[in-house]
Amino acid sequence: MSVQQALEWAFRVEHAQLELPEPPDPERGQGFGFGLEYVLMQRAALGCKIDGGQYKMGTYTHEDAEVIAATVAGIPDNLGGKRMAIRVAELARAGLTPDWMPGAVPRCVPVEMKRNRHGDHATTVVVGTERVLSRGKWRTVEVRACPVMFRPDARQIEAARRAYAEWWRALVWTRDGLAAGGMLKDINVTSLTPKARPWETK
Repeated sequence: MSVQQALEWAFRVEHAQLELPEPPDPERGQGFGFGLEYVLMQRAALGCKIDGGQYKMGTYTHEDAEVIAATVAGIPDNLGGKRMAIRVAELARAGLTPDWMPGAVPRCVPVEMKRNRHGDHATTVVVGTERVLSRGKWRTVEVRACPVMFRPDARQIEAARRAYAEWWRALVWTRDGLAAGGMLKDINVTSLTPKARPWETK
């Protein structure tokens, strides 16, 4: 499986839970307890699994799915930490890839549209007045303009693509962590990943 397929299998099919460490309580002097990675390593050393999970009473989550979830929970802060771990898990559970706005190009569009019986029309605003000679008389007429904007604007496109790139880096880190950990028993994660910058065409 590719790392994306493995994540989708773990979170979508096996319903693995993301167990994030609780923040330390300074009043009680508590630090972080044992991480799930430590627990899994101890389990591997013993060669057994303790029955009775916190989340899934009466059902079974594959051990490899738990290893994948534990690896995702360990995404370091420089790659987004807990926030990114939750995002990776949520996208995998939904079977989605982040929207990098394919084909998005900023377009000039009216700020507001109005509809009447003749169809849709751009809203205009008065920007000044002019005096014009019409049929031998001077008249004051409104000068109107249509306010426009660019949608989606370049910042929105850039933000979507930056979010995709951050997700992609987290996937690569997860893939490398699973390979280095060597704790997967039945699943083999290949080096295949989604395109790093799918918006760049050759």
